Parts: sequence; structure tokens; C-alpha cells
Amino acid sequence: MSVNTEQVRHIAKLARIAMSDAEIAALVPELNAIIGWVEQLAEVDTDGVEPLTAVIDQKLRLRDDAVTDGDCRDAVLANAPVAEHGFFAVPKVIE
Repeated sequence: MSVNTEQVRHIAKLARIAMSDAEIAALVPELNAIIGWVEQLAEVDTDGVEPLTAVIDQKLRLRDDAVTDGDCRDAVLANAPVAEHGFFAVPKVIE
């Protein structure tokens, strides 16, 4: 599989990227090289190889699932321009 200038121009249009003719011409061999590399990877025999998420076996560091409310309402509301009854006060937007 390979791409030509018209296909690159179409992809650039779909991505809404403005490209000059020189940029498109320079991009064609780069994209063809990438596609060739991907095709080369597809030829590798991976039968019997287990999928990996990482090369090194790592265990997740778990913490206790504890619920905390923070208990810092007054400190948070101190940043508000206007606070009423323990809540942020905002201007009315509906008539």
C-alpha cells in the first residue's frame, strides 16, 4: 500500500491543515516509509507471545479506600467573591 499526492491532499483537507504543494510532495515519501514499516511489523510471527502492558512486572500500590469530606468549606468559601449560607453566591441569570 502506498499513498500519492492526491490522497495526502485529501487527508490534509479532512484534517483542515493548510499545506503547500511542496509540503505535500515532501510528506508523500515519509508517509510511504511509515506505511512500509507498519507492513513490515505485520509480517512478524507473534504466535504464542502473550500480550504485555509493560516489560517489567509491576504491582499496583493500593491504598485504603477511605471517604473524606475534606472539612475545608470555610477555607474554600474564603476565596469566593460572595458567599451566602455556606454556598457560592452567583448572580441570577433567569428572569
